[in-house]
Amino acid sequence: MRMGATAVTRVLGREEELGRLARLFHALSDETRLRIVGRLLGGEQCVCNLTDALEAGQSRLSFHLKALKDAGLVTDRRDGRWIHYSLNHEALSGIGALLGALAEKAETVCGRKCCG
Repeated sequence: MRMGATAVTRVLGREEELGRLARLFHALSDETRLRIVGRLLGGEQCVCNLTDALEAGQSRLSFHLKALKDAGLVTDRRDGRWIHYSLNHEALSGIGALLGALAEKAETVCGRKCCG
């Protein structure tokens, strides 16, 4: 998904999108949550595997997984008493596209106004 300059302005100008983006970036602003995302890059993980891999208690991980899920960055599915988590690749692609469009726009503006 590629966003042009007008798409960036349109997204950043809408209040509901600003709130959604703030939740996404807030969810990614914690080291534990970034470690969880890193573990999920390898595919779906049971919460029991995450507790072992990250050497963290289940209640602590549940708190962080809820933040990631509320932001739309991870999805979950129940299998018996265990919950398995996976990345929402669409949400991550959207963040990547937004950052790319912002960088492109900043480069264009910077080249015209402040550095030339």
